[in-house]
Amino acid sequence: MEMLAERNKERIKEFFELSETDFNLRKFHKPVLVYAIDGDKVRFSLWEEEMLEKFGLENVDGWDRTEELIFCPDWMQGNEDDEDLEDIKLEDDDF
Repeated sequence: MEMLAERNKERIKEFFELSETDFNLRKFHKPVLVYAIDGDKVRFSLWEEEMLEKFGLENVDGWDRTEELIFCPDWMQGNEDDEDLEDIKLEDDDF
């Protein structure tokens, strides 16, 4: 199972909000979400960036929690569009 890393704090917060996971990001100086998609599940852990750089992503072979993929953000599944839906401007005649 290939582990992936997400360093963007906003994306990490989005993941925790959608999955209703209770990790406290305040305990981390530079948090990194390390995750792997396994079928319809996402297996994940939260790492400190310094520790992850020291040991390397390729050496991560476990996780702390598992979540259903359906409760995860689109970017995690590779379904992210280049545009955010909030940025799309609709004209009156589009309705």
